[in-house]
Amino acid sequence: MNRKQQLALGAVAAFGLVAISGCSPSEEESISIVGSSTVYPFSIVASELFARESDYGAPKVESTGSGGGMKLFCADRDLSSPSITNASRRMKKSEQDKCNDNGIDRVIEVKIGYDGIVIAHTRGANSINLSQRQIFLALAREIPDGSNWIANPHQTWSDVNSRLPDSKISVYGPPPTSGTRDAFVELVMEKGCATFPEAKALKKSDKSRFKALCHAMREDGAFIEAGENDNLIIQKIVSNPDSFGIFGYSFLEENRDKVQAVYVDDVLPEFENIVDGSYPVSRPLYFYVKAAHYGRVDGLREFVEFFVSEDIMGNGGALSERGLVPLSGGEYSATVKAVENTTPMPTL
Repeated sequence: MNRKQQLALGAVAAFGLVAISGCSPSEEESISIVGSSTVYPFSIVASELFARESDYGAPKVESTGSGGGMKLFCADRDLSSPSITNASRRMKKSEQDKCNDNGIDRVIEVKIGYDGIVIAHTRGANSINLSQRQIFLALAREIPDGSNWIANPHQTWSDVNSRLPDSKISVYGPPPTSGTRDAFVELVMEKGCATFPEAKALKKSDKSRFKALCHAMREDGAFIEAGENDNLIIQKIVSNPDSFGIFGYSFLEENRDKVQAVYVDDVLPEFENIVDGSYPVSRPLYFYVKAAHYGRVDGLREFVEFFVSEDIMGNGGALSERGLVPLSGGEYSATVKAVENTTPMPTL
């Protein structure tokens, strides 16, 4: 077993301890991290390894969702505010504007790797292949019907397509504050919606209405918001064999003994398929740092540099062994350079 594997296994063993305590003995001096539930396990691993490999305590890590994390991060530049926020999608212009309005104008953007968004069901079920169009027809609040849009009438998967199972549509997924939800509606729902001529025409004539209709998820019980806890989604689909769940690839990796992934447009969310781009539902993962906290929050700069090191974030590093799809050579070098030079992110 090499050193990277030992580090990763050690972090997994300590995962529960960090999730519970999450901070060094001196709460006021600890690094505070909030944000994405998808990036959360990677931050936990990096935080625990940092505490073991350095003279600093483990950062306090909270899973608040990407949107919730941005609100906390951009609300205040005070040292009691989060120094880092994790995100499973890029910071929005409105969020950057909010940061600037509150005097947080030196933010470092750190792309850490890639992740696939998975649709999964219990391991004992038959494998299933869904197109993006079929997923849209199952989960959209409204669907096109000629020149009109109507409330989604589909109650079973076989209503969507006669070749699909004759079971009730029941899908657990993230709330609107989640970056996974943002990415899912853009990468799956919008693309499935755009396969309809009516939607294509609407996109040209009224892009705002197109997005409003194509991104809106059902609220009649077919799609169930399960909060920011992806482990809860795993529990739900295991207990209900006919249900499905939406979450990040890393949670699939952790729970392959319980759940299996759905094919999306004939492709499974495997590591290699996410790396080469053949899996259609993949997205980059980030974290954002307040450069103004450098030198004022104990160990912050050291933690960020530790996180982007080859042993942690590089190809074959501790995080890739937890399911993170690493950056390519050029992207990785650019991220390390931005961290080393404390380069603020560009204006969006």
